[in-house]
Amino acid sequence: MDRFGNVLFESKEIENERLELTDKEAHYFLGPNLTVKNCTLVLKVSAPRLFFDGARFINCTFEVKQELKNHQQWLAASLKGCRFKGRLSGCDFGHWPEYMSLPGFQHGSIEDCDFSAARMTGCRIMGSDPATLHFPKWPCFTILDPIGRSRELNSVQWPGQVGPIIIETLRKQPPGTVALTEDATAIAKRFDTTPEELRAVIEKFDCILY
Repeated sequence: MDRFGNVLFESKEIENERLELTDKEAHYFLGPNLTVKNCTLVLKVSAPRLFFDGARFINCTFEVKQELKNHQQWLAASLKGCRFKGRLSGCDFGHWPEYMSLPGFQHGSIEDCDFSAARMTGCRIMGSDPATLHFPKWPCFTILDPIGRSRELNSVQWPGQVGPIIIETLRKQPPGTVALTEDATAIAKRFDTTPEELRAVIEKFDCILY
């Protein structure tokens, strides 16, 4: 750590190591010119303290020990064959062309990754092929092609306030949104319904994985 509280990982290749990014007083910068292979990264810091600048992660495991909220920096990372554990909310992964002018974001990608051990709320996959990804199971559910299927999803009666508040806004997602993962338990609590009532509707659609 330097005297400004920054921990830098750049211009190197790291393999078969365990990296603990847990100092709440530090800012962690991963990249540029960083390749991380077959490593376990333990994350226990808030989103404003974690930066990816074009870093490449290959066959790594991310253990999120503290819920990571609204972390857009995943869009500046190349993720291949990685596994995620822990709670993620409001996080975006993949490639988002509108961010291309920012450092590292031109390298953003995701493929062959596994979120089955994660708990995700309001997380999006951008500009990538969701068929290569494993999403978390129920009570999480994933809407594929949320923009293209928004009219169909809005054609049925959803319980509570889910229809007016969530489903009607799908078409307003950014153009590159290919998948949206939500947590039925969290949604039910916020929008006056139950997970069981949500599932009864979700089961009708082949564009929703659960």
